[in-house]
Amino acid sequence: MASRTLHVTVPDDSWLSALDDLDDVELSVWDMGGDQPGEHVDLAVRPYTVAAGGLDALDPDRLDVVQSQALGYDGVADVLPDGITYCNAVGVHEESTAELAVALLLASQREIDRYAREVGQWNRGFTASLIDRRVMLLGTGGIGREIEKRLDGFGAELVRVASRARTDDRGEIHGQDELPTLLPTVDAVLLAVPLSDSTEGLVDDDFLAALPDGAIVVNVSRGKVVDTDAVVRQAGRVRLAADVTDPEPLPSEHPLWTTPGVLVSPHVGGMSTAMRPRIEAVVRRQIALLQDGQPPADVVVG
Repeated sequence: MASRTLHVTVPDDSWLSALDDLDDVELSVWDMGGDQPGEHVDLAVRPYTVAAGGLDALDPDRLDVVQSQALGYDGVADVLPDGITYCNAVGVHEESTAELAVALLLASQREIDRYAREVGQWNRGFTASLIDRRVMLLGTGGIGREIEKRLDGFGAELVRVASRARTDDRGEIHGQDELPTLLPTVDAVLLAVPLSDSTEGLVDDDFLAALPDGAIVVNVSRGKVVDTDAVVRQAGRVRLAADVTDPEPLPSEHPLWTTPGVLVSPHVGGMSTAMRPRIEAVVRRQIALLQDGQPPADVVVG
């Protein structure tokens, strides 16, 4: 089937040179913050954002497909006009986010954040290791699988938990209903679950109370998975290392910043040098599919 010329919008000028080798593609810059182009757009690449704001103003008569640069799409279904297809960025952020999850876990376990604050001091002491520890991986999707790969070799025992119990080629996966029994037995929990009705507020007072003293929760999923006030109420009994928070951005005066045992990074899991080549590959694949008359890949809404 012969390809057809597509009108593709990109969020900034850097994309024009990145995609200028494509045949039968008309490129223009639209950051989706200004007025929608008057002509029909086959594919619009959003700026890198997880926010759903502004999507409700889109005209579906002049736009077919929106390609997000983010993996998450919270709230998109609530505001996206009917007739527009929304695709998320599968295969772009999973590895980088898993890398940061392990970095946060190690930094918190070995108290690197404390050393960084104690400038000019030489306060040696024993810290927690991953060696011989029991680590729960809560979430076995794309990010969870990449975390699992990166934890291999650290000498920790891995306990995998998903929405339902099952087995795969790597062994047993526990169901989320087993958490009350499992939580008292683990030293760390890594959260890599999507935000849903069953995961919002999952890490609450009861969840944290079930963990042993000194346990750590690492959150690279969504901020609303963790009850922030519950973490503050723990006052350091259980630690938190999080790349996502609720609220987000975390206000400068928020008590979480000064809660003992808390380490926060500002939602940068996917923001590494690995992102750009991967999202460009995703956009190229979508263009090829649309030119061939095929539906786009990784549709999450529409």
